[in-house]
Amino acid sequence: MKPRSPPLQSTCLLDQVRERIRYMHYSLSTEKTYLYWARFFVRWTGRGGNMRHPRDMGAQEVEAFLSMLATERRVSVSTHNQALSALLFLYREVLGIDLPWLEGINRPTQMKRIPSVLTKDEVAGLLAQMDGLAALIARLLYGTGMRLMEGMRLRIKDVDFDRRVIIVREAKGGKDRVVMLPQSLISALRSQMQVARSQWEIDRHAQRGGVEVPHALEMKYPHVGHTWGWFWRFPSPTLSIDPRSGVQRRHHLYEDRVQRALKKAVQLAGIVKPVSVQTLRHSFATHLLHSGTDIRTVQELLGHSDVSTTMIYTHVLKVEAGQTMSPLDSITGKQGMSALR
Repeated sequence: MKPRSPPLQSTCLLDQVRERIRYMHYSLSTEKTYLYWARFFVRWTGRGGNMRHPRDMGAQEVEAFLSMLATERRVSVSTHNQALSALLFLYREVLGIDLPWLEGINRPTQMKRIPSVLTKDEVAGLLAQMDGLAALIARLLYGTGMRLMEGMRLRIKDVDFDRRVIIVREAKGGKDRVVMLPQSLISALRSQMQVARSQWEIDRHAQRGGVEVPHALEMKYPHVGHTWGWFWRFPSPTLSIDPRSGVQRRHHLYEDRVQRALKKAVQLAGIVKPVSVQTLRHSFATHLLHSGTDIRTVQELLGHSDVSTTMIYTHVLKVEAGQTMSPLDSITGKQGMSALR
């Protein structure tokens, strides 16, 4: 039997969605996404002026909305699944409606695609075109296999120079994991720590709000967000308003800064493959497997819950290694050469 959530205090639908998301400790990005789809769904179904509450609608309206996304807006499979997840959350967790039709809605199948992977020379050429803090973060992501936001959210306490490990906190799926600390980055990360320390000292003397800490930790330890260990390893140069608490505080570096720098570096390096920050993670995994690292070790480093997810990189290796010879290459002698002429 599913545990019951406490009754909602808000009366506005979107406030109820927001309240339930925060009760379940979902991320801010998930909160924004689910609010977007709940608002879009209500407005689209009431586009003729007949605005109705979602509890007064059902399978017909949900299926029509999802069909519109697929046929008219031609959204991707991932976006389609995202919208469905948001609506399921709205009905099940917010409205408390768990009807049979919810189970009958099919999710579109996500196509299995081989990820874009760079060679070691391409990675070296790409990183050579980057400089400053963006270059350090890009090297860190490739050298550890971390996702972009995992790297941006690193705290001072999460990097252990003595053990040469990095602890990735609350990664995808809410899990922690440990990755290696590349020897070649130790000096740069120590220097960056001094930069962060200077920023922390400035904030402390100015009596600014401490950094955001997860869940209710700040209620139990009111000053934990002001401590050095919890400060961001890559702090933003500017202050911002926390959208949940309204407190002005320092956030971590905005991820778009690294994405823009990488996009520019790809052009300068003359790489024609599709490259994103995630490509560094794909290349990390593929290069480890190519060097003989056990697939279970790679699985743990990437934080995959199922080894079948990690297996996708073995397909890349098969192509790169050329383990299966083309029949064209088996044609030898004059007959084969004359055929090529």
